[in-house]
Amino acid sequence: MIRHPYDDSLVLFDPADVEADLAPHPLIGEHQADLRAVVAWARAYLCRPHAELGRRGPVCPYTQASLDRGTFLLAVQPGHGHTVASLSTLLAPYRDWFLDLAPRGGPAAQSTTILVLLPGMRDARQVIDAAQRELKDAYVVHGLMIGEFHDGPPDKSGLWNPDFRPLHSPVPMLVIRHMVPTDLPFLVSDEMHLAAYRDLFGEQVPGHLRDLVTKP
Repeated sequence: MIRHPYDDSLVLFDPADVEADLAPHPLIGEHQADLRAVVAWARAYLCRPHAELGRRGPVCPYTQASLDRGTFLLAVQPGHGHTVASLSTLLAPYRDWFLDLAPRGGPAAQSTTILVLLPGMRDARQVIDAAQRELKDAYVVHGLMIGEFHDGPPDKSGLWNPDFRPLHSPVPMLVIRHMVPTDLPFLVSDEMHLAAYRDLFGEQVPGHLRDLVTKP
């Protein structure tokens, strides 16, 4: 468990906290089923191949390392009445905290992720999707990605199979992680996003994605 250095209401748990049989933290106790469902989903879905993925390997190539290193971090923010504006406010301290916990270039950077679970928003998928679109600029400029997950699932196709919807999860959430070179397809349609990508990776674009980069 990690407490925010300036705000005691913000707590991050790792899978060991969630799966322990000892008396849990009050936030875990109230939402233990949701937290355990997300950890189980990560192990059974993100860390494994999928018949519809369209490529070899696990759905997410980074999740197993994140779980193994204790950098798969979970927060819970229950609430039914969130708007795009309130989610923006809610996520801002996690974004800044992420940058302190896992500065780019540090040993834990690529494996660290913060999953902000929103268990009260099961009927507000459109708000989560809209919040992700609204927040993306403020994350990309810091070299971060923010992703939306819920049981809709979000209407975003996989890179290797346009009929696959990979962002399905048992609990609605917004997820923060560092940008990686293979994120280019999610950034190339916006000039500001593409500029942020180039600032980080320059010409080090994966070979199979180079045709997506337009010349300035």
